[in-house]
Amino acid sequence: MTPATRRHRRASHRAQRGLTLIEISIAIIIVAMLFSAAVMGIGSITGAKAKGAAGELAGLIRSLYDSAALRGQTCRLVFEIPDPKSEEPTRYHAECAEGAVTTARDRDTALREENREREQDARSNRRGNSGETRRNYLVSGGDQPSAQELLEGEKQRVENAARFSSYTSEEVPARELPADVKVAVWTRQQREPVESGVAYLYFFPQGYTEKAYVYVKQGDNVWTLDVSPLTGKVQISAEALEVPR
Repeated sequence: MTPATRRHRRASHRAQRGLTLIEISIAIIIVAMLFSAAVMGIGSITGAKAKGAAGELAGLIRSLYDSAALRGQTCRLVFEIPDPKSEEPTRYHAECAEGAVTTARDRDTALREENREREQDARSNRRGNSGETRRNYLVSGGDQPSAQELLEGEKQRVENAARFSSYTSEEVPARELPADVKVAVWTRQQREPVESGVAYLYFFPQGYTEKAYVYVKQGDNVWTLDVSPLTGKVQISAEALEVPR
């Protein structure tokens, strides 16, 4: 074998080895992409993100139950649920009032009215500024306040006590769920679960909450958070529990 032939063969072997390494690298990349797609598909099938969200919500509900009792205030978990066909994510956060507040007996009507007001505020670009500013009659200087002024002042005090403001802590954070995780909320004062719009779950300073179901869904998988009104404990069921009639 001549030297030229040997050099040609070594060059050929190097070319073949380089081509093989390139092919292996491409194959590894393709396998990694297929594996990633498979994991995402399996997650959607098993509802892994919904299951994780249900667990986080259960812990949050318990924390807010304890916070309301310790702070001596009425608190609530606020769900902002987009249209089920929308790609927007569900958001939720906590709010607390300055004092003890009761809830509306007809929650469905109250929620419809609030959702209507929210839509009107959004259209008129007045979100967050819809409240009217009232004169504080109790701080008027000079003469003694009249009976009407005292009445107005007491009315304002009651309204301030009933006004909710955002409440966040490490235990009660504001969160945003993945867009493919859908939520519906039912409480004992509703006829049907709220599947879009605003929904509330209240916690009272006396140490109780509302009987509630929170449905967390991803694909065909549904988890139901069953909230106990007397203890605030949450049982998670891997099915859609039927609303009590």
